[in-house]
Amino acid sequence: MAQALRPNTAGSLFATDGKPHPLQDALMAVTLVLGLAAFITSFFHSLHLLSSWAGLVGIVVGAYGQWISVTTRERFGLIVGLGASGVGFLIGMAHGGLFGGLFS
Repeated sequence: MAQALRPNTAGSLFATDGKPHPLQDALMAVTLVLGLAAFITSFFHSLHLLSSWAGLVGIVVGAYGQWISVTTRERFGLIVGLGASGVGFLIGMAHGGLFGGLFS
């Protein structure tokens, strides 16, 4: 009857091991914020510096977060942030790049 006392969270998106992971949670939050900023600013041609830099930093932070992530919840948030960062970075690069045509 031990099954009746513990819910099965193995397949849950928000499954956790019951321990706090402050570093992984902070990296996930930073990746999501940078990804959102990069994605939204990529719609404006004049904000290509912000979108490309935010996207690049979001990709680096998200990759490190994936490397040290522990739970499925962390990995899910990191993948969403990495996707948004990647799209924002690539569109920002297409609109002018990291240095705004300084070296072209």
